[in-house]
Amino acid sequence: MGALDFLGDRSSSGGVFGALIRLILRFFQFVLAITVAGLYGVDLHNAKNAGVYTDGKWVYAEVVAGLSAVTVLIYGIPFFKSYWAFFWDRVLFVLWIALFGIFGKIYIKADPTPKQDGIRRMKHAVWIDLVNALLWLFTALYATAIFWRARKGRTTHTGRATV
Repeated sequence: MGALDFLGDRSSSGGVFGALIRLILRFFQFVLAITVAGLYGVDLHNAKNAGVYTDGKWVYAEVVAGLSAVTVLIYGIPFFKSYWAFFWDRVLFVLWIALFGIFGKIYIKADPTPKQDGIRRMKHAVWIDLVNALLWLFTALYATAIFWRARKGRTTHTGRATV
């Protein structure tokens, strides 16, 4: 069965209630990832138009947002058991926390004047980064719980036989 293990029976994935919760969480993850891509993309676009150096921090933010959006789209494939890839949710959580730390250090303590719209936008982006990180943490923990619940009663070494 190998690759077909990702398809099929959804009884271990939390049922209809679990599917509804995952759908809502994934929707917010997607929307917030696109939002972050737009917020950081403004600065990248302005840097390109000004002909100045593109800072790697902003590129990192775009990559994390892109990975998150693509991941949500892949998880949206019907009958794809996303809890089998719970480790990837954990990786994305770490990437979002790093992004929050990078930009939080720069912008949380900043006190922008009314004319500094860019700094105000980045202060908002930092908090969206944190919300994204928390959403990915929650889905990682949920997927891990579902994964181990689905494997309960299986042998340790091969996972094929039920005990």
